[in-house]
Amino acid sequence: MTPTLPTTLMANAIRALAMDAVQLANSGHPGMPMGMAEIAVALWAGHYKHNPADPKWINRDRFLLSNGHGSMLHYALLHLSGYALSIDDLKAFRQMHSKTPGHPEVDVTPGVETTTGPLGQGIANAVGMALSEYLLAAQFNRPGFDVVDHHTYAFLGDGCLMEGISHEVCALAGTLGLNKLIALYDDNGISIDGKVEGWFTDDTPARFEAYGWNVIRAVDGHDVGAVDAAITAAKASAKPTLICCKSVIGKGAPNLEGGDKVHGAALGDKEIACAREHLAWPHAPFEIPAEVYAAWDAKKQGAAREADWNFTFTAYRAQFPELAAELERRMHGELPAAFDATLAEALAACVDKKENIATRKASQNAIQALAPVLPEFLGGSADLTGSNLTNWKECVALRSGQPGNHINYGVREFGMSAIMNGIALHGGFIPFGATFLTFSDYSRNALRMAALMKLRSIFVFTHDSIGLGEDGPTHQSVEHVSSLRLIPNLDNWRPCDTAESMVAWGCAVKRADGPSTLIFSRQNLPFMERTPAQLADIARGGYVLQDAPDAKAILIATGSEVELAVKAAAALAQEGVAVRVVSMPSTDVFDRQDAAYKAGVLTRGMPRVAIEAGVSDFWYKYVGLEGAVVGIDTFGESAPAPVLFKHFGFTVENVVAKVKSVLAA
Repeated sequence: MTPTLPTTLMANAIRALAMDAVQLANSGHPGMPMGMAEIAVALWAGHYKHNPADPKWINRDRFLLSNGHGSMLHYALLHLSGYALSIDDLKAFRQMHSKTPGHPEVDVTPGVETTTGPLGQGIANAVGMALSEYLLAAQFNRPGFDVVDHHTYAFLGDGCLMEGISHEVCALAGTLGLNKLIALYDDNGISIDGKVEGWFTDDTPARFEAYGWNVIRAVDGHDVGAVDAAITAAKASAKPTLICCKSVIGKGAPNLEGGDKVHGAALGDKEIACAREHLAWPHAPFEIPAEVYAAWDAKKQGAAREADWNFTFTAYRAQFPELAAELERRMHGELPAAFDATLAEALAACVDKKENIATRKASQNAIQALAPVLPEFLGGSADLTGSNLTNWKECVALRSGQPGNHINYGVREFGMSAIMNGIALHGGFIPFGATFLTFSDYSRNALRMAALMKLRSIFVFTHDSIGLGEDGPTHQSVEHVSSLRLIPNLDNWRPCDTAESMVAWGCAVKRADGPSTLIFSRQNLPFMERTPAQLADIARGGYVLQDAPDAKAILIATGSEVELAVKAAAALAQEGVAVRVVSMPSTDVFDRQDAAYKAGVLTRGMPRVAIEAGVSDFWYKYVGLEGAVVGIDTFGESAPAPVLFKHFGFTVENVVAKVKSVLAA
């Protein structure tokens, strides 16, 4: 889009909307939108390929506001360029159920590609999106048909670059040579606490050059022509590009610009009046002249761009019908028609083989079984592939210039998880990545963001308890499973054998409205016999594994402790005490079942004992205060796993004693 109006007016429209919306809400961050206004004009009016009438167009460019606190910049751009975001929506900034929440939220505001706010994760998501574009282009483009051909643009500030995750993901992006990733750095030298020179003196350009990025230094962020030229140069580079834009925070607020006071608070009526005079913007709050709207309007050009792409794609479909159908299926998030049958066949094979293996190996077997019908599988590990077992026979390692479907993320757990979220957001892949469960702490905010955004990201965590043994308490996950269960909309699975592992993988892949964690053991676990009905009930998160008509108590267990529950039940039976054994691989899924089913599994009035090699508090929601929990409420120790289980009371004798105690109460 070539601006038909002086770019100063286009930029000042952004400034006016930002300061007016923040003032009306009496809350928000006007400084960044006002400081990045010309940068936004250069990108959105000159380069950004999109169609406001179709925010989900497959071949659109992706734009991410990593410094998401400046959300009014994005909302102003969406409104001005023609998205379904009205002036009334802008007036409702930061209000309940509005389309303009305090930080951008995907699927809330049309045109927003990701939910940002926790600094650094937006640029991480951008790396995932750029990676997706590269891999899809390699798989689907054919000579004369570049049906996947778009850029990923990210705005980011000092805060994003201070966050450690920016190091993780940008280093990987440089190594992989993701040249369609362009980041525009708002180098204004200000954060909430003031001038960053007291705590952030990195040579950022040199840092990115060391990563293997193309760096364009010292661009005047208030010169639209200079930023435009930098973006043009970036698009011609064979590397990802960082454009360093020198800017003034709060530009246009004459008494506050350039200082920290303009960062995160309303300017006030007096300063806004001064700003209107200073900017020669005489219009009333939220009033945008028709000629400004006309200059910003991207609907006509966007429709033409998508129409051109549709013409190309129609010809592509005629010549490559299978490829076209496959690309559309994957971008729409639909599973292959053969998936359910493949999953059922793989589960039947588990039942036939009855393997006594570690569930991390059962997980690899599941991946191996499902991968042939899931070309969208994009796996990986944070430098623990040989331990996490997230590779499979036919997988190809991704390298610079060599597309693949397995990513060696390096020791970058947080970066891996946030990149996976970007991959899921882009579409076309189902990402999964792995590390040890104890390192889920490093990934936690990315897991939370995946749950908030309802992404189909699959997080694999192995070495799930004291069962990993000699590595000791630093690596023994005690509180982690329970803490993950506290994240809303995150399904957590801790299977006990090959069958439950296969079902867990199937449920994670089929779940289209949120992420899953799959939590696996290092040590071998025995296969559990089940009826067909019990096999079907695994997918309900919790089910009766063993029962007796005269059961007096219920044992609830997950993962490696299911074996202990079964053995304890046998010992109790020899003493004339019948108990029910409930395997609960996913408390999250079980909690969503109807009341009748849950009551059939956990019959009211029957005393209960829960068994899990982790903190005990979580389990009182199922056993009640009158029940008992065999758990661990301290950190672990360094010793062989059998010694540890005995030391911490995970023995048949202790479970039997707990059952007797609750029956006697």
